[in-house]
Amino acid sequence: MIEKAPEFEFSQHFSDTLVQVDFQSGLESIIKSQKEYYYWDKVKYLKEKFLKPERIWKILKISRSLNSKKNLIKSTTFDKSILLNYNVNEFLQQKLHYLDFNFGAGLQKEKLLTDLDKQDYLKNALMEESIFSSMIEGATTTRVKAKDMLRKNKKPKTKSEQMILNNYKTIQYISEYQGEEITIEKLYEIHRLVTENTLKTEDVGVFRDNNDVNVVNELTGEIVHTPPNFEELNDLMTSFCKFFNNNPKEDFIHPIVKGSILHFLIGYIHPFVDGNGRTARAIFYWYLLKNGYWLTEYLSISRVIMKTKVQYEKAYLYTEIDDMDVTYFIHYQVKVLVRAFEELKTYVAKKKKEQSKLSKYLKLEGINERQAIILQKIEDDSNRFFTVKEIENTFSITNQTARTDIEELVERGFLKKIAINKKASNYWKGDKFDSAFL
Repeated sequence: MIEKAPEFEFSQHFSDTLVQVDFQSGLESIIKSQKEYYYWDKVKYLKEKFLKPERIWKILKISRSLNSKKNLIKSTTFDKSILLNYNVNEFLQQKLHYLDFNFGAGLQKEKLLTDLDKQDYLKNALMEESIFSSMIEGATTTRVKAKDMLRKNKKPKTKSEQMILNNYKTIQYISEYQGEEITIEKLYEIHRLVTENTLKTEDVGVFRDNNDVNVVNELTGEIVHTPPNFEELNDLMTSFCKFFNNNPKEDFIHPIVKGSILHFLIGYIHPFVDGNGRTARAIFYWYLLKNGYWLTEYLSISRVIMKTKVQYEKAYLYTEIDDMDVTYFIHYQVKVLVRAFEELKTYVAKKKKEQSKLSKYLKLEGINERQAIILQKIEDDSNRFFTVKEIENTFSITNQTARTDIEELVERGFLKKIAINKKASNYWKGDKFDSAFL
């Protein structure tokens, strides 16, 4: 659980004076707190010569309140509506501009992904997103096994594999319908795709009909969030759909900010018995694609969330405990997108470098890309060896194809075969390797 921040009464005169004096002084701790959008659990450890943490917190809260915007997700019973507030400060604006430039510009797409097999990489990225979104919710399997199942269209053998296949189908569905508006029926369909064969039939593709669902700390069993009453779900989710579909100029919200709010709302409202997290990430994915952020399909956003799962959970808790200030969650989501994009750039640079190194092998008649990669690995480490099974698993190909690839390299003298028993052999650097390539 998150510690509750100190409470204090707002006074307009007090707030004007406080903000003017302390912000003009440019205190490092205040600037850093605004940049990172710290909550009290971090602010209380800050040290300034003339300010105690409590005063720093007051300054931050007043500043945020003066600059915040509000959004209402309505319920028929007004006191059951969800009133969110958020604060897009200059630090967040800088990151949003960075993402706008890199995610939405068509020229960047060609510049970034040129020389790569875009369709092959896109398929791999969709697999990665499906796998990690499932792992966040407890799926246990390896990426190699999961990708092998998806590539070969194998029937899932476990609940974890079923979750991954479901996510994969969901992302394909969203890619197909990304330009359309969302409706309650489409929300049901997304949930059905996400949870098929993992929940009781009566719980699939429908809102929950009870209040038995809570968000619980897995270690302590403590309830950390109690969702709205199930009787409010139709009103809240109808308002959610309107919020998704409309972004008027007079009340415009930046699409990444709005997508983050939509993501938060699914987790907060918890409209389904299970699968809310996967549904929330799917909605975020859909909203970015719908608003022209084409690069979303090439990223594994959930892989970054998986690596920062504690911060992901805290972003929810900070928002709820601090007067529904969803800025905490927006900041987290923006950081995730920036990190996912940086990882993509690193991967693309690595692939381009590898392809450049592979070119000398691919120029040889009869050498396919898999064989070129094997030869490249031998050049990088002359003491390593391969097995047929390793080739089969590495490239997700049949045993016969793997055996054919490696035996052809043996025939040409690039590799040599050394038997380790009657059935198996290892394949090492061949006698003609150096004279052919070095």
